[in-house]
Amino acid sequence: MELVKILEDLIRIKSVNPAYDRESSEKHIQAFVLDFFRERGILAEEQQVLDGRANIIAKLPGKNASRRIVFEAHCDTAGVEGMAIPPFEPQITNGRIYGRGACDTKAGLAAMMLAIADLKRAKLQPACEVWIVSAIDEEHTYRGVLKLLEDLQAAAAVVSEPTGMKMAIASNGCLRWRITVRGKAAHSSKPRLGTNAIEHMARVVASLEDASTFLNKLHHPLLGSPTLNVGLIQGGTQVNVVPDTCWIELDRRLIPGEDPDDVLNSYRDVLYGLQASGEQLEWSMEEPMLQDLPMETPPDSAIVTCTAQVLRELGLSDQPIGVPFGSDASKLARTGIPSIILGPGDIEQAHTADEYVELEQAEKAFLVYRRLMSLFE
Repeated sequence: MELVKILEDLIRIKSVNPAYDRESSEKHIQAFVLDFFRERGILAEEQQVLDGRANIIAKLPGKNASRRIVFEAHCDTAGVEGMAIPPFEPQITNGRIYGRGACDTKAGLAAMMLAIADLKRAKLQPACEVWIVSAIDEEHTYRGVLKLLEDLQAAAAVVSEPTGMKMAIASNGCLRWRITVRGKAAHSSKPRLGTNAIEHMARVVASLEDASTFLNKLHHPLLGSPTLNVGLIQGGTQVNVVPDTCWIELDRRLIPGEDPDDVLNSYRDVLYGLQASGEQLEWSMEEPMLQDLPMETPPDSAIVTCTAQVLRELGLSDQPIGVPFGSDASKLARTGIPSIILGPGDIEQAHTADEYVELEQAEKAFLVYRRLMSLFE
């Protein structure tokens, strides 16, 4: 099957994001994608993002030259440390294809590539211009999609991430930042001469958890409630020294309607409140190391209603869902491009030791993308 062959070829090409493997890049997979389109007579070009790292954009003219729909998938993958299967040797077992990136998101990319190629081969002109974008750096700092957005105008976007071929019109945003508490070092035999930063941080963490109980009162119909996770903590130098520094890093998931600045200020207020209660606390809070806004596309937008029609035609669920993870879709959406997330696979298989995707889902993705490319206007 042609789709399986394309997906196997994509998996074989190591495209781990350089942030997780300095000897890797997206260069080779993007060369394959570029050649794929050019060999089939589809206009395709490189969009330089970073030194030696480029997005690939393929274009198929439509009947309405003033309208454009963008289909986007990222070509970079997570790292391969700890994988239980050969990461770049695709294996097919029980209707599944295994390998790094199979689910996230090479199956979606393969389906998009074949869909536009099939339209070109059949000499079918879509209702509006169709772009296929193979983007870099989604797994790290989103520089591929940010470069794409510099000059992009589009009526809609479809981003392939593993949603089980259900249409996601909402996704959580994310804030990640660091809080540092400072104390005073002393010998552990006389701890009263020092100020234990770890003990103070323990009270900070407890206060943050107490203050976060209100999150359950906030609710989005597709995403549920916001969440807070203290994911990293580090403090002290050795066991016989009172620690003079301790830091934590936090991950806060946002729902539509929440403002990132307001969220951060609410946690500053917690720290100010500890000080006001008499806690001898010296703290600092850094600017976010990551800030990604939530996404919410109106259910009556053209891309949602058209996709729902296609899903119904193909016997799939047309009910919109929300997803808890971030993607390039939120960046497209915040520039005013109505966007959805729709792709084969299960997010629980992304980045795993035995990453795989169901081939049946990849085939459904091809059918949906092809129909949507020809129908959206």
